[in-house]
Amino acid sequence: MEKLHRIEKDFLGEKEIEFDKYYGIQTLRAKENFNITTIGINLFPNFIISLAKVKKACALTNFELGDLTQIQKDAIVKACDRIIAGEFHDQFIVDPIQGGAGTSTNMNANEVIANIALEILGEPKGSYSIIHPNNHVNMSQSTNDAYPTAIKITLYELIFKLQDSLKILRDAFYGKAVEFKDILKMGRTQLQDAVPMTLGQEFKTYATMIDDDINRLSKAQELLKEVNLGATAIGTGINTKPEYQKLVIKHLQDVTKTDYYMARDMIEATQDTSTFVHISGRFKSIAIKVSKICNDLRLLSSGPRAGLNEINLPPMQPGSSIMPGKVNPVMPEVVNQVAFDVIGADVTISMASEHGQLQLNVFEPIIAYKLFISINMMRRAFESLAEKCIKGITANPEVCMNNVLNSATLVTSLNPILGYEKSSAVAKEALRTGKRVYDILLEQKLFTQKELEELLQPKNMVHNYDKI
Repeated sequence: MEKLHRIEKDFLGEKEIEFDKYYGIQTLRAKENFNITTIGINLFPNFIISLAKVKKACALTNFELGDLTQIQKDAIVKACDRIIAGEFHDQFIVDPIQGGAGTSTNMNANEVIANIALEILGEPKGSYSIIHPNNHVNMSQSTNDAYPTAIKITLYELIFKLQDSLKILRDAFYGKAVEFKDILKMGRTQLQDAVPMTLGQEFKTYATMIDDDINRLSKAQELLKEVNLGATAIGTGINTKPEYQKLVIKHLQDVTKTDYYMARDMIEATQDTSTFVHISGRFKSIAIKVSKICNDLRLLSSGPRAGLNEINLPPMQPGSSIMPGKVNPVMPEVVNQVAFDVIGADVTISMASEHGQLQLNVFEPIIAYKLFISINMMRRAFESLAEKCIKGITANPEVCMNNVLNSATLVTSLNPILGYEKSSAVAKEALRTGKRVYDILLEQKLFTQKELEELLQPKNMVHNYDKI
């Protein structure tokens, strides 16, 4: 009769594990203890892959130092490679939010890798005298160095994907900047008429804002290359050989194809989470900028009959259960909400970092969870905004031009000739009577018609801005 369960023991007792499961007793205890988000860490496949890369680098190092046999090393490395290739991710079941500073996640990885390795060797799962989750897979490691190193690797690689999404959004705005380069409109400060600009300039500004943060994100990304792998429990490197730290970084570089380097102060690196705070701050900055842009898009498209109505957002779905024909700016709205979540995550990460005590910050699980959620939400939101909104935006050039010609602030161009006081009087008269600035200047015989046509060309007000 086929066995349905195996018995695993730890110092707290024993538990039945379903025989086809690759995780073990510590993973099962964590699953039972932490039912917080109702998801497992397998929601973050990049993180699982990063954990496997760390374990592979450590196994290669321990073999080189003579602490693992060839058979043990080969089996562990093959197990890690299969996880890196995308297999067994369903076995990573612990909740991402957990007590214990990430120990449950680390042991989930150790147990799964050990049992895959045992299966590779033709041994039954749970035969830990041959390959043990702690003694062999976790050799020369602590959760306190393996776990944060995997978080940093994950973030480093995901940032490239976030930048790709930002580039899609940036390029969509650049495309509209070119399309709208000859459409004159009224610029506004404090929601009041200011001076003319082109709609193309407005959209180019959005592209530039995003491009700036792509570059700043690259600088922040470099901070993630400093890791504390080899620090073990508190940074002193207890239970490692003297050569271990340098060797494990070399193997980590080889496994990841990235130039990670050892922190200059391993005790500091083990307790300090400020790099994650910095990365979160970059995410918050990006979210704030894109949300501000979405606010502008909703305002510029407002109406269509009783709002600004300078642009049209592509209609995506009916907007009301009671008002026929109403269409809402749903794509900017959803991106606004993603931004709110990212900003809130930054507060959580700041508090978690500040609440670390002495030689370890035990709140790295919530830090990692919030960072992973934020980066994945932003990636999807920004690509959706580009594809389902920005690329489909159209302009209402007549509305834009009428706003320019009817604005009293056209008189701004006359300041150098009339002076501020006289120009203000003309603007005030235009606002009082509803007449155009053009007509008032002619009535007061301040200029000839020919002079006015030259002076009040709106294009003359934007010529100093870089051409699109």
